[in-house]
Amino acid sequence: MRSIKQLQDMAGCWVLITGGSGHVGQVAADTLLELGAKVILLDRDGACLKQLIESKYKSSGNVFAVECDLANKSEISLAMQSVANITDNKLNVLINNAAFVGTDKLTGWCVPFEQQSINTFTDCLDVNLSAPFLLSQQAYELMKRQEYGAKSIINISSIYGVVGPKMELYDGTDMGNPAAYATSKAGLMQLTRWMSANVAPAVRVNNIVLGGIERGQPESFLEKYNANVPMGRMAKEEDIKGAIAYLSSELSNYMTGQSLFLDGGWTAV
Repeated sequence: MRSIKQLQDMAGCWVLITGGSGHVGQVAADTLLELGAKVILLDRDGACLKQLIESKYKSSGNVFAVECDLANKSEISLAMQSVANITDNKLNVLINNAAFVGTDKLTGWCVPFEQQSINTFTDCLDVNLSAPFLLSQQAYELMKRQEYGAKSIINISSIYGVVGPKMELYDGTDMGNPAAYATSKAGLMQLTRWMSANVAPAVRVNNIVLGGIERGQPESFLEKYNANVPMGRMAKEEDIKGAIAYLSSELSNYMTGQSLFLDGGWTAV
């Protein structure tokens, strides 16, 4: 029987993280580097990726960048070919993290329901749901041939894929909670279940359901949000690390089709 240390050892494993230059993407990368993995960060802002690697990850030598606009289906195929070239056709973990979120400045996005744009709704589904489907489909082709390490797809969902929003939280702020965001995250959770039943036993597919993460939101928002959480606070970036380590490594070898809730108890009450 292997030890915990052996099960979480990811030396020799390759991980692809979408939305790699964002907060959650970087936390995931930091976690997996600690476990010994090599990491590919995928993002649409190539300049930002390059700057991030030069400033934060250059010394490790184990972080690589792939530029891709996930709204463009042809770019996804090209990006996955780049991944295959970098890794010599190896891939152990895909983290579908990139998404349109409530703080994005999009036309017809964080506005009253009757003003929300169907075009932006569709764009959101393309990035938040269709792109993870395409990425997972192509990642599966690389993963299923691997004989070493974990083979895991991790989707990053949200509490708003499970429950409706409390819109009063956003009063007096420039934040919001669009219908398309909730719809896409609910769809991602069901995609997780569907894929898990169809790609096993070669690959596991699980879902992390995130609550809000504190990043300098207005005090009025924080007070109202925290009052609704049994833990009494929003998440910190490091609160995500344990779930990433668990689902990415062989610690979770018998877990598939599940959602791991990191919400401070928001959905429990």
